[in-house]
Amino acid sequence: MRTRIIEGFKDDKTPDLKYYAFDWDDNIVHMPTKIIVKDEDGEEVGMSTDDFAEHRHHIGKENFKYKGHTIVGFAEDPFRNFRTAGDKDFVIDAMKAKEGPAFNDFREAINNGSIFSIITARGHNPNTLKQAIYNYIINDFNGISKDELVKNLKKYRTFSGEEEMSDNELIKTYLALNKYHPVSFGDEKGASNPEDAKVRAMDEFVDYIKGMAAVLNKRAFLKNDIANKFVPGMPSIGFSDDDPKNIEVMNKHFKNKPDNIVKTYSTAGGIKKEVK
Repeated sequence: MRTRIIEGFKDDKTPDLKYYAFDWDDNIVHMPTKIIVKDEDGEEVGMSTDDFAEHRHHIGKENFKYKGHTIVGFAEDPFRNFRTAGDKDFVIDAMKAKEGPAFNDFREAINNGSIFSIITARGHNPNTLKQAIYNYIINDFNGISKDELVKNLKKYRTFSGEEEMSDNELIKTYLALNKYHPVSFGDEKGASNPEDAKVRAMDEFVDYIKGMAAVLNKRAFLKNDIANKFVPGMPSIGFSDDDPKNIEVMNKHFKNKPDNIVKTYSTAGGIKKEVK
């Protein structure tokens, strides 16, 4: 088991170079949103995201039984609830969601003030994802702590020599630093091939984090009071997803890169495990 980083710092003055990337559905949380498929009688049937991860490669290719129906394909506009038309419902449903297998890491990331990315096959406006997470923070959703986050953000600003902000300004600035990648937002290729779209989003996040870590290392070096305590190094990014296909493609893309800083974690079946 890895050593837990307390309050986002290795000690009183040195920040941890650990970052996170998360799939949303059935990874961070279990949402009530349904994909709409159709049965042999043309009736629409709602399918959970968890069940969809199991059946998505069969829909429209072979018939199968699902909750008393024989599913023959997708309904018209089957992902209607996962696009911008469902933005309002997403924010509402997020507050009703149950914890997924990566929620502990998600809560840790926020409470520590760590930078993260949400990489999801959904097609909502990115600001909708940010709004839902803001609601989590200000409502202390399931152990996400506004006070803990603010305390750590103030430590980071002291470390970087940045000016003070109000608590709400700190939270909004922090959320703006994170990245939100609903990969099918305005991109039909993302909807039809979410595995590759997620890899592209992760590539962007890796470049972003490497740049951010370089700036942090430079600031640490220039600050005389901690120059001998903070040892610059490469950041580490953990990516988690419940869909085995997404994990397979992501892991294959990154594992043989000589400068790879990404570790992939599968949460399929509700159990988190690192994929080598």
